[in-house]
Amino acid sequence: LNSLVTWKEAPFFSARERAALTWAESLTNIAQTGAPDADYAAVKAEFDAKEIGDLTIVIALMNAMNRVGIGSRLAPAVEAA
Repeated sequence: LNSLVTWKEAPFFSARERAALTWAESLTNIAQTGAPDADYAAVKAEFDAKEIGDLTIVIALMNAMNRVGIGSRLAPAVEAA
């Protein structure tokens, strides 16, 4: 998880993981990206139709939860050391 922020530069993510992360970024920023055909082609090369549907739903749900949290001004809990 610590390397997720640098997934584009990190050498150890598989083609399948890179396709999923590209698709997640593409859908998360859909107003700017428009979900390009190249991103869809990459995910389609690694996942079957059901998996793409499942992945897309998970991405959409995470984005929805983020919007609820941001809109509600929620912040992560801080644990005492």
